[in-house]
Amino acid sequence: MTTFLHTLAQAPPAKPEGFAALLASPAFMIVIMIVMFYFLLIRPQQRQRKEQATRIAALKSGDKVITTAGLHGIVHNVKDTTIMVKVAEGTILEFDKPAIASVTKKETKEA
Repeated sequence: MTTFLHTLAQAPPAKPEGFAALLASPAFMIVIMIVMFYFLLIRPQQRQRKEQATRIAALKSGDKVITTAGLHGIVHNVKDTTIMVKVAEGTILEFDKPAIASVTKKETKEA
């Protein structure tokens, strides 16, 4: 019983002041989490989307592509919003440009 009373009689711990109080505040922690999400998740994803859009905009006949459905083929013709992809001899399919997942540039022969 005396230990309990002794604990109650003690002064409450001192609250942090200045910079320490800022670091301990929940609002500061939320801001830090948002900044971390931006740099770890959002920014790299935006960069990846921009690189993919650049690759699709630079498509030419003869480039090898893989669609989001997993079809491998060679670009036959590029239109404004679609791409004609040759997937087999005599088989040409038309895809929307966003359906292209990856692009491998046509190999050039060097003498």
